[in-house]
Amino acid sequence: MAERRKRGSKGPLIIIGGGEDKEGDCTILREVVKHLDGGRLVIATVASHEPEGYFESYERAFADLGVTDIVELYVKDRAETLDPKKLGLLDDAAGVFFSGGDQLRISSQIGDTPIEQRVREIHERGGLLAGTSAGASMMSETMLVKGTSGESYKIGDLHMAPGLGLVRNMIIDQHFAERGRFGRLFGAVAHNPRELGIGIDEDTALVFQDDRFEVIGSGCVYVVDGAGVTHSNIAEAEPERALSMFDVRLHVLSAGDTFDVAKRRPTEVPDVTKSHAIETQTMG
Repeated sequence: MAERRKRGSKGPLIIIGGGEDKEGDCTILREVVKHLDGGRLVIATVASHEPEGYFESYERAFADLGVTDIVELYVKDRAETLDPKKLGLLDDAAGVFFSGGDQLRISSQIGDTPIEQRVREIHERGGLLAGTSAGASMMSETMLVKGTSGESYKIGDLHMAPGLGLVRNMIIDQHFAERGRFGRLFGAVAHNPRELGIGIDEDTALVFQDDRFEVIGSGCVYVVDGAGVTHSNIAEAEPERALSMFDVRLHVLSAGDTFDVAKRRPTEVPDVTKSHAIETQTMG
């Protein structure tokens, strides 16, 4: 991911599971800085109902890493997305960083507004988009909004909504291992088996570009693939019934691992038929 972007290509997405280190090695924030090339960073605190303090903590952390042009973008409601001063903050921005909070605030307050269009233009011309926690979840087309953590998934206990769709064929969940969100991600994949479920630990991120991503940070990224599922009770069971789903494929990736979303496989590993062959031999 360190190579220069091709001319005319979209910029990278840095999708963070929350709780990124701001005082130690700052691996993830340093990755953000690398892609700015000295340009302006806009911290979008839109996800927060009470944004006080969010910007200041990032301002200090990025200033320590050498970022001198950093501004805050916050809108209280959709009407403010028409404010020329708000839009002007995005002029010539090298990157936009969405902080945490409530992902529904991002999609509902800036979705299909001039601000969203300006953010997309930055990305289209090669600029960086990053998001942590709620700012990570909103990047997918189908956005996980609410669901019980720390227990098996009950079929009626999941709320999803449209995200901004900056990445396709992925449903993203964050604070993953720390909050025990395996059950709800399996539930999301059961509802949408064509989409990969992506669970991202805290202080962990994926750097996504050209249908591939690389993992950075101290934790893991979990990829749940439901394409080969042979049975699911998602459509038949009662709302309080626990989910059953057979033949789910799970990948666990850590720093330095890469994944090809188009092929639904970690890169530079044997074809899936090798896995099936090993499984057959073991059973034999």
